[in-house]
Amino acid sequence: MLAVIKTGGKQYLVSPGQKIKIEKVEGEKGKEIVFDQVLLLEEGKNLKIGKPYLKGVKVLGKILEQGRGEKSKKGPRQFYTSVVIEKFETESSK
Repeated sequence: MLAVIKTGGKQYLVSPGQKIKIEKVEGEKGKEIVFDQVLLLEEGKNLKIGKPYLKGVKVLGKILEQGRGEKSKKGPRQFYTSVVIEKFETESSK
């Protein structure tokens, strides 16, 4: 299973169990986060494309850490949130 989610003005291709770094979102370590702006969902040979988003589809994840990017000689260090994708939830899977 694959999905394309939108958060922080960027799009990410994700699958269950994958760890990603996204733009900072509020929340504490261990808190569940829900991505409801799902642009694309692929389940085996079944492909769903949103216009612009898919209705009734959510991607669930858990916050691993809040951090700052690597040191830079120019510009500020960006804040990020590290998230592990746990599962995809659709209306039919409830």
